[in-house]
Amino acid sequence: MRAALRLVALIVGLALATLTHSQSDDLQDISRLMKQGQHSQALDRVNQYLATKPRDAQGRFLKGLVLVELKKIPEAIDVYAKLSQDYPELPEPYNNLAVLYAAQGHYEKARQALEMSIRTHPSYATAHENLGDVYTKLASQAYDKALQLDSTNAAAQTKLSLLREMISGTNRPTRTAAQPAKAAEPTKLAAAAPKAAAPEAKPATAAPAQVKPVPAPDAKPAAAKAPEKQAGASDEELIKAVRGWAQAWSKKDVDAYLAFYARDFKTPKGEARGAWEKSRRQRVSAPKHIEVELEGIKVGAISGNTATVTFRQHYRSDSIKADSRKTLVMVRVDGKWLIQQERVGN
Repeated sequence: MRAALRLVALIVGLALATLTHSQSDDLQDISRLMKQGQHSQALDRVNQYLATKPRDAQGRFLKGLVLVELKKIPEAIDVYAKLSQDYPELPEPYNNLAVLYAAQGHYEKARQALEMSIRTHPSYATAHENLGDVYTKLASQAYDKALQLDSTNAAAQTKLSLLREMISGTNRPTRTAAQPAKAAEPTKLAAAAPKAAAPEAKPATAAPAQVKPVPAPDAKPAAAKAPEKQAGASDEELIKAVRGWAQAWSKKDVDAYLAFYARDFKTPKGEARGAWEKSRRQRVSAPKHIEVELEGIKVGAISGNTATVTFRQHYRSDSIKADSRKTLVMVRVDGKWLIQQERVGN
């Protein structure tokens, strides 16, 4: 957990299949100027670009990053707020809006923006991580307020002390904004972009930094024996099922895509299955095209009718591109492997 929330960067040339050569060159030139630290020139160029394409999502997103580099935070907030209104299906503008709110100490606004980001993209790991950081800051402030009102509140003092013990004493140095990555890598959303620093808190409410792992007990339990694979259940069957799921997603065949999920699939945040399916139908149907590639598929232990499959997922559409590490918990039902749970991250 970090005090500095993650500001995602849009790599210039998003969805090159839908951009003209001229558009691609313009966005790459702006990206190059940013990388060289020529932020004022980059702002002039992006304004020229948007003068002829005022609704272009890529250009507007990039302008927000330029404004952050120039420390024009209110203007950057305005850019991302309007972008999220015009393109409510995109989670990244909500995420960056939340980072900027947090940088101003508006943690409740940041929380609301992050929840909107997650609502549009339940598997968006960056927004989930940022939301955890915001909750930590809100908890720290709440405990400190309780102690201001009642300095004898031992329970609040204990909780605040425990929270601070979980956090390292210093923040990692961070940059105020993420930069677009190299133009040679078009259409990619930076999965590990640099972070926008949150403001320092007052000494009484020290801002959370890096979370330390909870120390393990001295006496280590004996390592559990890995479950053996079920006789007759092959890795090939699982890999075929996972690839079929990705292919249905790429073809935008929503019915076939949803058919790969088990009836007891654990939806994000426990939302109703009907609401989750409606959201997924919208997200799969909205883009003009989708491409989902799976890399490094590995089948974990198979125990009974349950198995795990891990891989790196490369998602591309006409609006965004993102890479993520994913784990699927699979369950065998009537001879078919179905998805019972999705986890994003390591």
